Amino acid sequence: MDPAILILMAVTGLKVLLMPSYRSTDFEVHRNWLAITHSLPVKQWYHEATSEWTLDYPPFFAWFEWALSQAAALVDPAMLVVSNLDYASPATVLFQRLSVMATESVLLVASWHATRHQVRSVRLAALFLTAANPGLLMVDHMHFQYNGMLLGIFVLSLVAAAEERHLLAALLFAVLLNLKHIFLYAAPAFFIYLLRRYCRGPQALLRFGSLATIVSATFAASFGPFVAAGQLPQLASRLFPFARGLCHAYWAPNMWALYAAYDKLLSIVFGVKSSAASMTGGLVGVAEFAVLPQVGSAATALWTLIAMSPCLLRIWKRPEPKDFPAAVLYCTFCSFMLGYHVHEKAVLMISVPMGVLAAAGLMPGSRAEALSDFLFLNTVGCYSLFPLLFGAEEYPIKVLLLATFTVVSGTWLPQLPLEGDGGGKRGSRAKKGGKAAKGRPLLPRHERLYLWGLVAVEVATSWVLPPLLKQRLPFLPLMAVSLYCSLGMMYCWVKLGLRCW
Repeated sequence: MDPAILILMAVTGLKVLLMPSYRSTDFEVHRNWLAITHSLPVKQWYHEATSEWTLDYPPFFAWFEWALSQAAALVDPAMLVVSNLDYASPATVLFQRLSVMATESVLLVASWHATRHQVRSVRLAALFLTAANPGLLMVDHMHFQYNGMLLGIFVLSLVAAAEERHLLAALLFAVLLNLKHIFLYAAPAFFIYLLRRYCRGPQALLRFGSLATIVSATFAASFGPFVAAGQLPQLASRLFPFARGLCHAYWAPNMWALYAAYDKLLSIVFGVKSSAASMTGGLVGVAEFAVLPQVGSAATALWTLIAMSPCLLRIWKRPEPKDFPAAVLYCTFCSFMLGYHVHEKAVLMISVPMGVLAAAGLMPGSRAEALSDFLFLNTVGCYSLFPLLFGAEEYPIKVLLLATFTVVSGTWLPQLPLEGDGGGKRGSRAKKGGKAAKGRPLLPRHERLYLWGLVAVEVATSWVLPPLLKQRLPFLPLMAVSLYCSLGMMYCWVKLGLRCW
């Protein structure tokens, strides 16, 4: 049997086994959105508030939920009743789990398409890296979201841009923005690249008009009905709620986690007492720092743009197609590290596409270097997702998923050929003709030591600290996970930035 079929069958079987596992409130969020879009007229979609989980994704995603609801009505009509809060019949669970599995095929197709010019072993590896990614398994198939579909469109847009199919790239990215607006993280890089690479020469104005028409038509189809109904302010308030605070209840492993921890340390050293304890109370909302200056959404936007600026400037000066995907991931990384109220799940926007692009030869450096970068980032990022699955039943599942994926990837990826290296300069491993990539560990020693540190952190935070604390300082283990992962993410961010500049 074809190895690709075997990979898909094995991973699909695993996803089926995960169907009865833990479901977060996101499961009810999407069930509620099915009900809203199916049972109410369009003009009420962004006003309905029976549930606290109101519709807060762009209109194309609302239409996606509407399309799913047409099939859901044949499975269990009761799930489409708006007032049936927390409804989760066996048929409803089966339907929603299967909908995630079906729509994730967009990512699998994108992975296969992106590596179509590579040798068979590389294509199989890329398929494994996406289909068996523990982050996607934990977030989409347990916690519950539709990241697979969205990331598939993201990858397709990046590949189209790298292959200089500019109008297709613009269309795909515009559609993506109207499915989930978090991809605004990548918008500055897309805008500058398409402007400088496509809108040039004697036909520059005509080409700019073509791009503008495609993007404008996409947004008009998405927002037009709501603008016509005078609902744009209401829709905007749903899409951009700035009352949630700088940090999430569990700190995403980024700069603001380090900032918040430093503020906590200073408050202890100087004996400052304030409401800053709410930063470690596990609550969502605006909280004030005790010692350090407060950070608002405007400040995070400014810092994010400053961090992006060297990469954006390089795109402006040298809009090279093969450099573009890595530049987009770096800009997305800047938003993850410096953005306002970033959720830890957003790391999938960087790690999952990086695996596909590394295999496809669309990341800087040799394939060995690119895959090494992916494996380290993916391991740290997936471990940072562990607090999402906090139940005892899910504990062995998440540990086995990450450990198995990391061991298999760390064994398989060094055996891949180095043909199809990325557009950047080859590193030391590539100069040795791939010898360092074969028969030697994919990760350098200092990165392996850091990853072994994850094991120590997990033992301490899950087995040692809880009985010692005896329900005191309940946020301390989560803070330790966040801070250790923040250091790893900082390292990955700087490393990718240096490659992109």
